[in-house]
Amino acid sequence: MQTTSRLITSTKSFVKLELKNAEGGHDWFHTERVYKNALLIAKTEPVDILVVSLAALLHDIADSKFYDGDETIGPKKAQTFLLNNDVDSKVIEHVTKIIENMSFKNSFDLQSSFSSKEMEVVQDADRLDAIGAIGIARSFNYGGFKDRGLYDPEIKPNLNMTKAEYKNSKAPTINHFHEKLLLLKDQMNTKTGKRMALARHKYMEGFLKQFYAEWEGKK
Repeated sequence: MQTTSRLITSTKSFVKLELKNAEGGHDWFHTERVYKNALLIAKTEPVDILVVSLAALLHDIADSKFYDGDETIGPKKAQTFLLNNDVDSKVIEHVTKIIENMSFKNSFDLQSSFSSKEMEVVQDADRLDAIGAIGIARSFNYGGFKDRGLYDPEIKPNLNMTKAEYKNSKAPTINHFHEKLLLLKDQMNTKTGKRMALARHKYMEGFLKQFYAEWEGKK
């Protein structure tokens, strides 16, 4: 197995190449932000930093939403890369489990039993990038990518979705705030993640207040 620093460098290069044509909200820069957030959160958590680093870097290597909903491709790609780089089998297993279980859509699966401090850190890091100013930008970027409307007052947010409904939703982008983004603050795992999420949550609330006021011609 190569040194940790060389492995991380190799992983970054691999991810950059894999995501070179990715949608702007799920590209290398998203991965880099999640990686940085994960390292920041990990400073105050008792975790294996190698597992955290690799899981953060590889978590969106093949997001299922860009592969017809297939949730197996990402974990398989990550696992193959790690095997080819002679990473310890226990590390590979842990990283793969994190990638398989950390997504918001998996919160609909009440039977999911996997958890670890490392997953909590990476999950928080990923969720932080889904809220706040960047979260707003990513939401509308993806909405445009999928040709979705901004907002339709006649289409109400579905607050009791199944996993299938969530994955297949074509609702306007504003609905996504109520169906996911505004819920993330209360789903954070770590103290650092909760603190950072609170500020970003408040920013989103301010944005939505302004958005609805402008929509109604009140500002």
